[in-house]
Amino acid sequence: MRETVATLSQRGRIVIPASYRRALGIEAGDEVVLVLEDDEVRVMTLQTPIKDAQAVVGRYVPEGRSLVQELTEERNAESRRG
Repeated sequence: MRETVATLSQRGRIVIPASYRRALGIEAGDEVVLVLEDDEVRVMTLQTPIKDAQAVVGRYVPEGRSLVQELTEERNAESRRG
């Protein structure tokens, strides 16, 4: 695990080191997700929790089945009904 020390500013800000930003693929102005767990703060991209949720749901969806396609078809059918 790579560790570094950062200083909390008086306004409560922490600078994420450039090497960490590159590793996460984030730039100035990007939104990140903060998770507080067991007295630790995790910083992750917005895509990380989405991928985690997809992995959980994916365990219950048979291979070859597309929930997105099914939802789209249901919505199209509803709109045709009026």
